Amino acid sequence: MAGVLEPVRGLSPDHLDAVAALEREVVAADGGRLKLEWGTLRSRSGEDVEDLLWWDGDRLVGFLGVYAFGGPFGELGGMVAPAARRRGIGTALVDAALPLCAARGIDRVLLVTPRTTPAGAAFARARGAVLDHSEHALQLTGPPADGPQDPRISLRPMRSDAADGAAVDALLRGAFGAHGPDFSVADDSERARRLRAETVVAERDGTVVGCLRLTRTDDVAGVYGFAVRPDLQGQGIGRDVLRRTCRQALADGAALVHLEVEVANERALGLYTSLGFAPVSTEDYFLLP
Repeated sequence: MAGVLEPVRGLSPDHLDAVAALEREVVAADGGRLKLEWGTLRSRSGEDVEDLLWWDGDRLVGFLGVYAFGGPFGELGGMVAPAARRRGIGTALVDAALPLCAARGIDRVLLVTPRTTPAGAAFARARGAVLDHSEHALQLTGPPADGPQDPRISLRPMRSDAADGAAVDALLRGAFGAHGPDFSVADDSERARRLRAETVVAERDGTVVGCLRLTRTDDVAGVYGFAVRPDLQGQGIGRDVLRRTCRQALADGAALVHLEVEVANERALGLYTSLGFAPVSTEDYFLLP
């Protein structure tokens, strides 16, 4: 297996250009898309090794990113150039990533594989991984479907105080379990500040009823961690909040809005598609042993 593994603390502009070129090559060969989270890659803190690059001379032929969400959870997402597959590069990248995860207290590691090619799933299963869940990636490329707006509901940026931290934590745990950041913990790291800055809180009559994270990478707005209080679901709050968020993102210059939803979550999928979101790809998340 020829080549050199480069562990990286923060990706330089040259690194980012090389990763983008490899992504274009892989997508051209396999179709679909790759879940590389460009907003995250461009804003790495540089404090930890979070990206692994495999070089063949001056050509990047393999990449794997470590994506941490707080607590014992993390994801691995990457790619290998089509002509460089079956040389052990993917295995070497994952083997190098797992100790990095363990050193950060991440003991539940999910490998993200696109369904556009069976190679990723076959690779995961060959390592003894089991399918944890699958997600559809959806995009909205025009105005969301029209509908009523509840004057009692308002959107605002998340504050850094304890009350907002506890309220957002409760919403995220109600929607996603323990998977995600812990806003109740006093954390002044660059990552924690960025997550708070991206988080939007929805209030009804002054009470927190929902939240989401809104990111922007080039002309793509991304919606993540979208949650409504379980006891208030089914009242149109989520539809109203998401419609307003999409309208504002498009008005601010985004060409499209992106979000992801578990394949099994038919209720959420129905909400998103009714607003105009269309599926563009599906990813499988394999739990690595």
